[in-house]
Amino acid sequence: MPQDRQTLISSVQRALKLVDIVATAARPLPVKAVANAAGLSLGTAYNLTRTLVHEGYLAAEPDGLVLGHRFPSLRGADHAGVFLARVRQTLRRVAEEQDATAYLARFSGGDVRLIDIVDQTGVPRPELWSGLADGAHATALGRQILAQLSREQRAEYLTRHPQVRFTPRLGSSRRVVLNHLQRGAESTVDREAYRLRHSCVAVPVRAPGVIAALAVTVSGDRLDSGLEAITHQLRDAATALAHQLGAGARTTFSA
Repeated sequence: MPQDRQTLISSVQRALKLVDIVATAARPLPVKAVANAAGLSLGTAYNLTRTLVHEGYLAAEPDGLVLGHRFPSLRGADHAGVFLARVRQTLRRVAEEQDATAYLARFSGGDVRLIDIVDQTGVPRPELWSGLADGAHATALGRQILAQLSREQRAEYLTRHPQVRFTPRLGSSRRVVLNHLQRGAESTVDREAYRLRHSCVAVPVRAPGVIAALAVTVSGDRLDSGLEAITHQLRDAATALAHQLGAGARTTFSA
């Protein structure tokens, strides 16, 4: 065996491989999935990931592993796993502060894509994973992103995605959708337009090369009584996230 091969530490190689797998994943990965991707036994993967979590290179979320607080500095934010790690920290804080489900969506590849969701135990939420691409016009989350697009981008998007009427509270014509889009709006609200009994509040996340929105879903009663406070907290969180993603000095928004 060549001398340089003899000095390699296989456990370090395996650990770095696990981190790399998580870094390129757009969703949290369970340890079993990481083990399968790395070709390792589940026991070996658990031992390695436990150490990596302890050292801060990975973080254990309820739905799997994401990059830890020490790792994003090693790669650019354009890697899916780095973006997810930064988003997840913000969403978890928002979900806890609001006692609500928190969402982050992004305009990518010509579509509105849901990047991540963080739930609160016992808090019901509408399922968006399969419906946001075709339902962006019906949610505050999607409308906030559509409002940030250029006129040409928005027209092209709405041409490809028919404006389906999900609930009686939503108009389905293109003109109605466009009337709801306020370019530069600091917050967007939908009242049971996507799912009955669920309303949504969204704010923009403005960073270089990023068109995104942060949102929570709440009941109609809570929206009526707490919209100002909800919006204020979302703006603060969105500003902090934008700063992490490369925006300039933080700006404090007034409610």
